Amino acid sequence: MQITDRKTLKDIQQEFSGKFPYLKLEFYKGKHESGAPSPAGKQLDPEKTIGQVRTVHSEGELSIDGHLKVSSLEDRFWEQYGLNVQVFRLSGNLWLQTSTTDQWTLAEQNRKGEHSAEAYKEMHGE
Repeated sequence: MQITDRKTLKDIQQEFSGKFPYLKLEFYKGKHESGAPSPAGKQLDPEKTIGQVRTVHSEGELSIDGHLKVSSLEDRFWEQYGLNVQVFRLSGNLWLQTSTTDQWTLAEQNRKGEHSAEAYKEMHGE
């Protein structure tokens, strides 16, 4: 994933969800503690560019694969680019912050979201 000041947060969100369709990224002001959720009131507008919201203005490739732990991904965004990001997982028809399962890999989170979405569809006849 290429990180540049010209990309919007929405661009990053779409690229991430293309790899992990049952996960999504949300960006927040400030830094959150590991294992703690970010408050909804600090969520950033996805139409903003990365250059408008980050504190570290380096550009480059952020390598993301399914073996990466959620906590490691969130740490990389903060340390390399000054971006506070939270991963969310689809649970039924709701999006939940993964703060209590940050030690799971992205692949594990995505599988859990897929199973949950399928079970929800079966229960509700979708």
